[in-house]
Amino acid sequence: MAGLAATFGSGAMTNSIDEIEFTDLILATGTNTTENHPVIGMKVKRAVKKGTKLIVIDPREIDLVKYADIWLRQNPGTDVAVINGLLNVIIAEGLYAKEYVKDRTEGFDALKKVVEKYTPAYVEKISGVPAEDLKKAARMYAKAVRASILYAMGITQHISGTDNVKSMANLSMLCGNVGIEGGGVNPLRGQNNVQGACDMGGLPNVYPAYQQVANEDVRKKFEAAWNAQLSPKPGLTIMEMMDAAGRGTIKAIYIMGENPMLSDPDLQHVKKELQKLDLMIVQDLFMTETAQLADVVLPVASFAEKDGTFSNTERRVQRIRKAVNAPGEAKADWEVICGISNKMGYAMNYASAKEIFEEVVKVTPSYAGISYERLEKGGIQWPCPTPEHQGTKFLHKDKFSRGLGLFSAIEYIAPNEMPDKQYPFLLSTGRVLYHYHTGTMTTRSEGLSERCPESLVEINPADAEKMKISEGQRVKVTSRRGTVEAKASITKKSAPGSIFMNFHFADTSVNLLTNPALDPIGKIPEYKVCAVKVEAA
Repeated sequence: MAGLAATFGSGAMTNSIDEIEFTDLILATGTNTTENHPVIGMKVKRAVKKGTKLIVIDPREIDLVKYADIWLRQNPGTDVAVINGLLNVIIAEGLYAKEYVKDRTEGFDALKKVVEKYTPAYVEKISGVPAEDLKKAARMYAKAVRASILYAMGITQHISGTDNVKSMANLSMLCGNVGIEGGGVNPLRGQNNVQGACDMGGLPNVYPAYQQVANEDVRKKFEAAWNAQLSPKPGLTIMEMMDAAGRGTIKAIYIMGENPMLSDPDLQHVKKELQKLDLMIVQDLFMTETAQLADVVLPVASFAEKDGTFSNTERRVQRIRKAVNAPGEAKADWEVICGISNKMGYAMNYASAKEIFEEVVKVTPSYAGISYERLEKGGIQWPCPTPEHQGTKFLHKDKFSRGLGLFSAIEYIAPNEMPDKQYPFLLSTGRVLYHYHTGTMTTRSEGLSERCPESLVEINPADAEKMKISEGQRVKVTSRRGTVEAKASITKKSAPGSIFMNFHFADTSVNLLTNPALDPIGKIPEYKVCAVKVEAA
């Protein structure tokens, strides 16, 4: 995210997974950790057993609430107001790390001025979080010697997603928690190699290692390495690509390991846009909902059927080794890409994944000291600039990548779509423990499908009673964009006025309902908040 990158360098965890167990306080927000990142969730539970304090900020009563010292149940989409409230208390009571703020940061005065009005009473009106609870949480966080912030897509999937992330950085820096062991701001990546894909330039505005496309020196370096002319203009994000397809300015899309026909918001619109393309190519393991619309489908190998490296959520680069042969004509992704590139006239003649990695380290400063030989002994965390370097356990030890950490003065803005008479409920979407994302792999597993066979509509008992809806009854959920049907699950996990659904199942395409409104900077859709009505089917 552009603003945060100025301070933190990338969207990676600043610290390491193991440090979660050895910190004084964990603040978990926008992360249903035990279900979405169960290994890290286990570390959080172990830390609490050893005496670590836990603050949970979440509109749902997730499993972690059972372990929390305090739970702040905010109204969905009010995260900036809540964090500004914490900042207000910490500054007003003089609990912030004054020396750290003076020596290592800039922009404090502007931050202080903006958060002055976010008093606990004012924040309670916006967020529903009791003022006294907000004060208690602020004091707990500020007084901890080391405090770690964990967050996930419950923070980013809003029109204020970038603001939410910057707010986390504000809180962590204010209390001197960035650049220390057991501290930091730690986004939990949702998939085994999301971090690696970003590291390798799988973002529209950067080359590998977050080197800016718009930077002429960087561009010249890659032009020399790749013997090709490169555009100085950043590319488009997924949602921008869909819009461009609809307008006809993009004629072809090549989709790898992504299933937008289940994962993108406002699916009816997405389908119309994709159908306007002259050519759609899908490269995947299975015939996904998206592959069924494609002109060409290219079968590829799974993780167990190829060699290479994955980089995980804590920046750890790890070897993966082929265990079995891929079925039929399926090839490793890199082989397919090289084959197409060669046919199109740009030579890509690599003999192995190792050969590609050897090129990676030449053009990627944070990977420069990593090699297959070193990875034989175990994973290495980047930055690892030289072959002698041991890797970096936590970032920003003595200074930030930009020099001084930048505070961002941020005002709260309401979600794009709020409840009204016609659509009185707020829908939030997410995952469950047993399935991953669009279910392309997990719904094919018999055991997982037995444990969780369908999408449910979580409704608070008070709302269910008013609507005379009982457990297991089929209900219809409608937004301004579409309607889906599913069984009701009556539970206090969801607050009154809110419902929750998982989006894993094609027969209940929950993203028919969700709002495609985008964060203006990160361009991420507002999956976590949209207005709906609920009625018996």
